[in-house]
Amino acid sequence: MRTFRHIVEARGISAAAQRMDTTHSTVSRQLKQLEQALGARLLHRDTHGLSPTAAGERYYAACVDILERVDAAADVLADEQRQPSGRLRVSLPLAIGVLELAQWLPSFQARYPRIDLDLSCSDQFVNLASDGFDAALRIDGPLADASMVARTLAIAEVVLVAAPAYLARHGVPRQPDELAGHALLAYAGTEPSPEWLLSAKDGTVSRVPLRAPRLRSDAITSLHAAALAGLGIAAFTRPTVQAELARGQLVHVLPNHALPPRRYYALLPSTRHLAPKVQAFVTHMAEHYRKA
Repeated sequence: MRTFRHIVEARGISAAAQRMDTTHSTVSRQLKQLEQALGARLLHRDTHGLSPTAAGERYYAACVDILERVDAAADVLADEQRQPSGRLRVSLPLAIGVLELAQWLPSFQARYPRIDLDLSCSDQFVNLASDGFDAALRIDGPLADASMVARTLAIAEVVLVAAPAYLARHGVPRQPDELAGHALLAYAGTEPSPEWLLSAKDGTVSRVPLRAPRLRSDAITSLHAAALAGLGIAAFTRPTVQAELARGQLVHVLPNHALPPRRYYALLPSTRHLAPKVQAFVTHMAEHYRKA
């Protein structure tokens, strides 16, 4: 069809071959095969060269219409590769989807204005295929399904924090053993830890039991709210409380002791090629955490 269009517009086989950067014999052979397949003569020769017959004129008009639509479809796909677009459904834990949202979403939307995000914020693990998600972000925990693969985005520091008002009322702990006299806020998620392990710079590890915390919750958001309200000391990944620490709403407690870090990762389908919109999201989040 493209060959026939070039012959009509160039009014000759040699000129068409030149346009197509091929040989006269190749173009002539394709024309002959096309006429045989259609069972109709498409071109005749006049004083100005080759021109379409009545059947050729009708076929030429159809060719132009079809080829332009094919080219337009190809342009759309190529543009999507250059600028990812479409609806992207992502499962996020509450820490990322609620508490950290303001840190990464504005820049993502500015960078990829043609991607429409559909977020589901929950600390429950999901199956990408059966639950209809393109990707999921998680903080530690096991893979929910062998059909998924995990791509690490960041290794995040875990910090103990408390509100200035709480520390003003109850004092600032200087050593891990002093935490026993404080109100502790504990996470009771999928894999709740019975203790905090605090490592000093000299390698000494202190164990802080969480058997009877002042508050236990399976939602990071409620622990975050409780810490801001001055109800006790809680442990969060640094990205979760980075903004509050910078504004002075929370204070880093026992900064010379480290809790085991936690891994932020993306759950993706175990396929060789990711859709551009999925790749764009994962890349953006990885860059975000590297800068954090």
